[in-house]
Amino acid sequence: MPSAQFTIKRVYEKPSAKDGYRVLVDRLWPRGMTKEAAHLDAWIKELAPSPALRKWFGHDPDRWRQFSKDYLKELNHSVTAASLVHELALHKKVTLVYAAQDTEHTHALVLLQFIQEELAHP
Repeated sequence: MPSAQFTIKRVYEKPSAKDGYRVLVDRLWPRGMTKEAAHLDAWIKELAPSPALRKWFGHDPDRWRQFSKDYLKELNHSVTAASLVHELALHKKVTLVYAAQDTEHTHALVLLQFIQEELAHP
């Protein structure tokens, strides 16, 4: 079964036809963004970090390494996350959309890693 090409993008960047199936992977709606401007096909809160983990991390780069480990652990223990990933993989191109300003310390990077591992070893 062919699998989708996954990428990530900030929700505040201009949507493109090349994005394919656009999925918001944040638990909270992005500030100042309308549904029309977001151009989303889906909003999957279940793929976001737990509220407790998100609050603990607080976008603190010093906590990034531990956050990444803990978030991967959450994803790996979630039957729902694995199922959702395989559903998304049915699309040709999927863009995981997130709101964080820090593009180097965003959960979307960890989620992308999880997706790549999940699809490589179903």
